[in-house]
Formats: sequence, C-alpha cells, structure tokens
Amino acid sequence: MIKNQPTKTNPRTDLQRADFEHRAAWFALLIDEAKKRGLDVSFAHDAIKRCGVFHGNTKFPKTDDLKEFAASFANEDVINTFEMEILEKSDDKLSIDFHYCPLVAAWQKLGFPEEELPMLCDIAMDGDRGIISTYPHFEFALGKTIANGDDVCEIRITKNK
Repeated sequence: MIKNQPTKTNPRTDLQRADFEHRAAWFALLIDEAKKRGLDVSFAHDAIKRCGVFHGNTKFPKTDDLKEFAASFANEDVINTFEMEILEKSDDKLSIDFHYCPLVAAWQKLGFPEEELPMLCDIAMDGDRGIISTYPHFEFALGKTIANGDDVCEIRITKNK
C-alpha cells in the first residue's frame, strides 16, 4: 500500500503541489488514452526526457559545480513541495530523499491502480534523467520510490571524476 501524505503545508506549497498534480494528471491521462487505443506508450519516456533536456538547457545553471546545480534543483519551493530531505550536498554527491510526491497524489486521485504507478513514476523520472543528461559530469540514480510503496523516493546525483 502506497503511503503518500504531506506533513507540511503553506499556501505557496499548496499551489506548487497543485501545479505538479496538474502536469502529472495531464501526462498520465495521455498515456492512458494511448494504451486504450493499443498504442505503444514508450513514446512517453522519450517525450518526458526531451522535456527534461529542455529544462536542463534553459532552466538550470550551466556548471560543473554540483553544489551550484543543487541550489537550483533543490530550491526552497521544490524542497517544500516534495518534503525533501537533503542527506548530502558535497562537491561530489547530492543525495535527496523525497517524503511526499504530488505526482503520486494526482495518480491516486485519478484512480489509477497502484500497480500502474511505478510505470508512471519511471516515465516522470525521465524528466530528471533528461535534466542530468545535459550535465556531462553528473550521473543520476533513482533508488526507492513512493510509487513502488517505499516510504521515500531516493534521488542520487554524483559527479564524475
């Protein structure tokens, strides 16, 4: 059973979460309609990764400094929205645990079966994979996920030597 309840909130965070939920609903419903038509939904991985690459090229600083990137990637609004816990922020590693996911919340509200949420999550994570792909010296790893029933989502970004 997926546990995904926010513990902290404020009006700004509520707006941010609503925005993420809207985008998560939009893309999940597109995928659902494609599946109903018998279409291969692998296109969604490519589309979301392209979106991530676009954001990596336009929204985040061009840097090899992982701490500088981290300040933009895990800014105050995003930390509050996902109830992020920064476990490590060093020159070589950014380790973040997410304690809440508004995307999972949206998919649950839409009534998607729990067994479909890991697939939706994997597609959504292609956005972060796309962002990190624009940084030749960074590597992205996804560990546990709330969509898989874990208590947290584990994001790890490391700097290549």
